[in-house]
Amino acid sequence: MAQDWRDHGSERYHLALDDFDGYLARIEQLRYSDELPSGWVPGTEFWLDDDHGQIVACVRLRFRLTPSLEIEGGHIGYDVPPSSRRRGFGTAALKLVLPEARRCGLDRVRITVDSDNLPSIKIIERNGGILSGETVSEKTAKPIRQYWLDTPP
Repeated sequence: MAQDWRDHGSERYHLALDDFDGYLARIEQLRYSDELPSGWVPGTEFWLDDDHGQIVACVRLRFRLTPSLEIEGGHIGYDVPPSSRRRGFGTAALKLVLPEARRCGLDRVRITVDSDNLPSIKIIERNGGILSGETVSEKTAKPIRQYWLDTPP
């Protein structure tokens, strides 16, 4: 997955390629540490693999929101590497993390998305996302959509 991103011009997972043990340690630190970077909240990461053991989606679950994350970022962020898109992996990954969010005590989760990211909007809405607002990103100045999704009982 990390190499796929790199092959498509993104260094999004460079640490996983350069120092996989360090990447795993970072995930663990973000889950339990009280010494998180400013503005960060505890969370974890899940990977979805295909029938051949290739990672085809990554989902990050934040255990709580800050006021800033409620506006942009939300509880859940996910991505599908470019070579794995348009095959249902994003929809499946989001669906699979919702029960994990419930186990963490979240009755509903916030997800935000760039308004022009139609594939991600479809993923969110296929999983029951209800549009609750629209705003402009303070980071990119792009319009974003805000959704709430109930977690399954």
